[in-house]
Amino acid sequence: MNPQKIHDRHPELWGHFHWLTVLAQQGSFTGAAARLGVSKAAMSQRMAELERMAGVALVQRTTRSVRLTEAGQRLVDDTRSSFEHIAQSFEQVRDAAGAPRGLLRVTAPVALARQQLVPHLSGFLRQYPEVRLELDLSDRLSSLATEGFDLAIRHTAHPPDTHVAWKLCSTQSVLVASRAYLRRHGTPTVPGDLAQHNCLHYPRSQDTPVWTLEPVGATAASERITVRVSGSLAANNSEALRDAALTGLGIALLPDFSAQASLQAGKLVRVLPGWTPVGSFADQLYAIRPYSAHVPRAVTALVTYLREALANGFATSYDPQGTEDVLAHRARTQKRGVRPGPPG
Repeated sequence: MNPQKIHDRHPELWGHFHWLTVLAQQGSFTGAAARLGVSKAAMSQRMAELERMAGVALVQRTTRSVRLTEAGQRLVDDTRSSFEHIAQSFEQVRDAAGAPRGLLRVTAPVALARQQLVPHLSGFLRQYPEVRLELDLSDRLSSLATEGFDLAIRHTAHPPDTHVAWKLCSTQSVLVASRAYLRRHGTPTVPGDLAQHNCLHYPRSQDTPVWTLEPVGATAASERITVRVSGSLAANNSEALRDAALTGLGIALLPDFSAQASLQAGKLVRVLPGWTPVGSFADQLYAIRPYSAHVPRAVTALVTYLREALANGFATSYDPQGTEDVLAHRARTQKRGVRPGPPG
């Protein structure tokens, strides 16, 4: 039958179809009624009307739940995509009008979110009062599509090809320790010295942890040095490693966003500033979202805000020698045929 003729004879039919799809999703009249904001009696009556118009049973009722009949499931399967398309189109039209609004679900790593993202979110929410944020702090790599997240903040070198990725800033890894620890145990002057220190590390797959470093400004992987390290503490959270370093326990390898505040406050100092740790933590921070033809304005607004807020990365403490002096020292040692190390 022509869709227009169906609509002319039963103009209320499209609402009935929608209620049936919600009933299929919820699995009970009580749940479907709550989702639609109607009474359970109204939900039951609407389904009875639809069955009467269809001339066939669509729902199998039990005392605890409902199941669709084969005819009911076929009707839901054939109409679900249309209702999803209608809802998406409406959201796009609504989103195009006025300021960014609505609920935005974001997932981010625990340490990064606590130290760097949360301090910026109050400013974002003041700027966009119609946006609500639900922030999931987890180091687990969630599936954005299946778990319903609008955006993920990821510390990674390779965002997935199936997603849209916006680079927020670059990051780096740093070696840090307290002055008290270095007074007691001495300050490393070359990477090999780390083997004699209590190294607080992030546990990886290998039994014996190793740290790889390269001179600042290195142009070839052959300049890298890998050192087997050991220590009395391993933790899969950079905040925990930082806090242990603050107590004077040892030398910690951290992403700069975890070390930043303590370095700026002078509570920690850089160790081997002429060398850059590589391979332990990613060197880019991204905002990631599954590909879709339409990106909600709230997502775009948050990404833009974070890109501006984090544009300078996570600058650590002032190095009195400066990068230029580090590079100059490296050039002098190479000219003399000495293996490059940190300036002394």
